[in-house]
This record gives sequence, structure tokens and C-alpha cells, in this order.
Amino acid sequence: MSPFQERMAGREKPVIGVIGLGYVGLPLAMEFALGGCRVLGVDVDPQKPLMLEKKKSYLKHFPDDKIAGAMDTGNLHATTDFSVLSQADAILIAVPTPLGQSRQPDLSFVINSCRETAKYLKPGQLVILESTTYPGTTREEMVPVLEESGLKAGTDFHIAFSPEREDPGNKDFNTRTIPKLVGGLTQACTEASVFVYGFAIDNIVPVSSPEVAEMAKIMENTYRAVNIALVNELKVLAHHMGIDIWEVIEAAATKPFGFTPFYPGPGLGGHCIPIDPFYLTWKAHQFEMPTKFIELAGEINTSMPEYVVERIGDALNTARKSVNGSRILILGMAYKPNIDDYRETPALKVMKKLMDRGALVDYNDPFIPSIPATTRQTNLQPRSVELTEATLGEYDCAVVITNHDCYDYQWIVDNSSIVVDTRNACEGVSGAGEKVFKA
Repeated sequence: MSPFQERMAGREKPVIGVIGLGYVGLPLAMEFALGGCRVLGVDVDPQKPLMLEKKKSYLKHFPDDKIAGAMDTGNLHATTDFSVLSQADAILIAVPTPLGQSRQPDLSFVINSCRETAKYLKPGQLVILESTTYPGTTREEMVPVLEESGLKAGTDFHIAFSPEREDPGNKDFNTRTIPKLVGGLTQACTEASVFVYGFAIDNIVPVSSPEVAEMAKIMENTYRAVNIALVNELKVLAHHMGIDIWEVIEAAATKPFGFTPFYPGPGLGGHCIPIDPFYLTWKAHQFEMPTKFIELAGEINTSMPEYVVERIGDALNTARKSVNGSRILILGMAYKPNIDDYRETPALKVMKKLMDRGALVDYNDPFIPSIPATTRQTNLQPRSVELTEATLGEYDCAVVITNHDCYDYQWIVDNSSIVVDTRNACEGVSGAGEKVFKA
């Protein structure tokens, strides 16, 4: 047993600090709490600790009873005070890594978290980054900031990278059952990380370095982005050829080897797939290596909202109407079904493009009742409208952007003048052939 493991074993309860209690940090904190650890969650948003104290969830796919189950253990504590990190055996950083306006990596949340951590860093502690980033971030960016504490990485404290693999709303996998990659700065760092995650994760997969773990995460999301771009491009081609791309995909998927089905949509959403490939592209430029394949995929995927708007125009033309002046209802603001996450959602891009063409646009999403002023586009309706027969009848066109399970698509088709379906959600619905346009 290593000194790190001996120290943790000597405690009544291992202490885990989690910086960032969002879509990644909260599920992780809950699993550690349920696994018998004392968890100190830190978030700059004061509302999150208050909600957790009341045993209330602020994530739609996490019901209140799940939060209550973790809080009832007495192991989960949340605060805005970073000084509690001095008590932790391990500190996990799970904060956003967005792109800047020029698609350059924005590591400000990571760096600020490291600066706060460095203030309270103690010998023997373990620091792990969970946020997705480009290869080299842990070694080149985090280590120098943490060493401002006067402690040396790999000697005085452990450090590693372990990419989050959260998939909100996935009914087959959860935080505990998704295999966890771990790459430490040294072998001892890796071993310490594997030991810590053993309290919360069923299957931990060690790799040789932080860079391997960082690259693996980028590769996972780039793989999806490239394949989605391929099927999006084929969707547009199939439309021009009068072929239903959804039927084509189902036909191809009957092959039992050599083919994995991917499905087209109105564009990419979420924090990972639209963003992560550009982290790798940015890093590749430092080696004077163009990543043409990745950049082409990005161009195709970012063009899909424009294609959706064109199809909306085609659909309205059949009723002798133009986009300019038409009332259009967007169904679904979330980037994927059955969650309340609208980060990078293509719905906002479609709405903005429609508004630029003179359309009057509203949205409905039962999971997202309102859009913060910092996120919504100018003049965008800030609140979800009620979905009734009367309201549907007021719109010239309804557009399915997110195929939530709670939507009754037969009812939507029956009560709408025109439906533009970007998710094949209306397939098999009676009367769809007369008024549903696939996009």
C-alpha cells in the first residue's frame, strides 16, 4: 500500500473535494458520497449549495429523490468557500472548458480553479482534472499554476487527468458504470487516482500519461463529430436525390459488421461534440499540422441550422407563404432529448437565422421554461410557450428540433398547419405525408 493509500485508509472517511457542481461534478460528488466518502463540493454559484441543502435538484435528469439519497448519507456538503479543499485527500476539478470567439480554447475556468486550489494545497494531496481539454493541458498548464504553492508535482503532491464521460439521460450507463480513464504525471499519481476512483466507479482504466487520457477523450468526441458530419452531408444529398436518409440508415444498419449507425440532425449541441474537436485542431496548429478532416466535419455540422432554415422555407412555400412574417414554433430547446441542457444547442442558431429573415419565432420545451438573458439571442422569446391545440393552430409552421419523449407527435401533426421534422420523430404518424417535411 502506497503512502497515499495508507493515509486515506487511516481516515474514518476519505475526503474528496469536487470543484464545479454541474452536469459532471454533481453526479461524481453523489457517487463518492454514496460510496462512503466525505465529499466537499465547491461551486461559485451560491444557488447550488442552497438547492442541495434543501435536497432539491437543479438538473432535470437528476430527480429530487436522487439528491435526497446522497444528502441523507450525511457525506455530501456544498459551499462556495474554496478553503475547505485543505481538508481533502483528493481534489477533482470539473469546470467548463468553452471555446473563445475565434474557436481558441478557453482554459480560464480551469486555471482559476487551480489558482484557488494552490492556495490551500497540502503535501500528499491528489489533484485530478476532469474537464475535457487538449493534450498537454495537465502537464503544461495545470502543473505550473499548482506549483505556485511551493509544492512540486509528482513529488509533493499527485496530479492526473481523468476525462468525464457523462451522458445525461442515458438509461443504460451512469457515472458509476461508465469505465473511467486515468493518466497520472507519474506511476504513483496514476495509482493514487485509481485508488480514489475505486470508491465511486466500477471500472477504472489506467493509461501511461495524462496526454494519453486527454487525447483519448478528444478522439472519442471527434469520432462522433466526424461521423455525424458524414451522415449530415449524406442527408442533404439524399434529399436532393429524393431518398429518405433515415430509411437508408436503417437499411445499412442491418449489416452485422463494419457499420455503426449515426443519425443526422439540425446541428451539433452539448458541451463536448461541437467544441472538443476544435481543441485538438488548435493544438495541432502548434505543430504546423492542418487537421483538414476535423475542420471539414466542423464546417458541415455548423452549416446544418442553415439547411434547416432552407427546408422551413421550402415547407412554407407549399402553403404560398414566406419565412418573412410567418409565425414559427420551435419544439425543443435542449441539445438532446429529455434533458434541460441547452449548451451549444442548434435550436438557438435556427431561431436566430429565422428571425434574421423576418420570422416571428417562439419555442416550447417542457424541460427549459426560460432562457437566461446572457444566452438568448436579441428579441428571442425568453419563456417557453404553452403547448395547446389553440397555440399550435396560431403558427404557420412547427419545427421539431429536439425529439423529447413527452411530445405526442400524432397530436402535434394533427393540430399543426405544417411540421418540419429534423429528427424523424414523426415517422409512422398518421397524416404525416401530407404536412410533415423532413429536414
